[in-house]
Amino acid sequence: MAFCAVGMAVATVMASALPGLSALLVAIVLGAVVANTMAVPALLAPGVALAAKPVLRAGIVLLGLQVGLQEILGLGAPMVLTVVATVGVGILATLWVGKRLGMPPAQRLLIVCGFSICGAAAVAAVEGATDAEEEDVAVAVGLVVLFGTLMIPSVPLLSGLLGLDGNQAGLWAGAATHEVAQVVAIGGTLGPGALAAAVVVKLARVLMLAPVMAVLAWQVRRAAGAADGPAGTLPPLVPLFVVGFVGMMMLASTGLVPAAVLEGAKTLESMCLATAMFALGLGVRVRSLLKVGARPVVLGAVSTVIVASTALTGVLLAS
Repeated sequence: MAFCAVGMAVATVMASALPGLSALLVAIVLGAVVANTMAVPALLAPGVALAAKPVLRAGIVLLGLQVGLQEILGLGAPMVLTVVATVGVGILATLWVGKRLGMPPAQRLLIVCGFSICGAAAVAAVEGATDAEEEDVAVAVGLVVLFGTLMIPSVPLLSGLLGLDGNQAGLWAGAATHEVAQVVAIGGTLGPGALAAAVVVKLARVLMLAPVMAVLAWQVRRAAGAADGPAGTLPPLVPLFVVGFVGMMMLASTGLVPAAVLEGAKTLESMCLATAMFALGLGVRVRSLLKVGARPVVLGAVSTVIVASTALTGVLLAS
């Protein structure tokens, strides 16, 4: 655990010097670099496993404190529907394309949720409910970094070409971009008003993690039941960490949590998730990644276009 915590600290410092990248993204890359350039002692395996699962879920629970229902409802029904449609269309269409590309179910599900919901955090949350390999997780997070970074210059440029005002551009950035840090980077170039709108819309997308995880858990239970698996091996219909996420969101929505506590929880959440990402990165092997091929990149590109187009359509209709 201490080893992973050091990795988290280094990633946090590095991320502060790299605009547009979060500590989560830097941490998984750093973990992969460490795993492929030095021999990680087997003695560390239990702590790494603890960081990759329970610590990750604790971070996702704390993420709920950053999502306030009042702010989301303040967007208005048209924008809330736009967020739901963007996530729904993004998931269904990308799953369909991934299947046509012949990609394994777990791999395409990780990419789908990372691109449609909230980037690396969604990838890591879904990983716990699938039989995905560490390399699949690394590929999905790497694609989030690649295409989310490409969105940073693209959204302001395309917004200008399309004649969007600052508020519309901010709404589009929040609805179309994968990572919160990338959304902040885009909003910062568009102006303070656009930044606020972008962040609120992005948090609304984060909220979609809860129903998506519930549906995924239900499908896993159904598949296990169809295979006549032991009842005791079935996952809960709603994972406990998703219940915690929703509970924290409801608590934040009461307005009773002091600002200092919220800020501290945000820091702790980032630390937990970055620690987990470093742990996941330690399981990545470059040789295995090289065998993945071009199909995940194609799926990532297609998913980005689908999500961005759906989001833009919704923003224009909402306006």
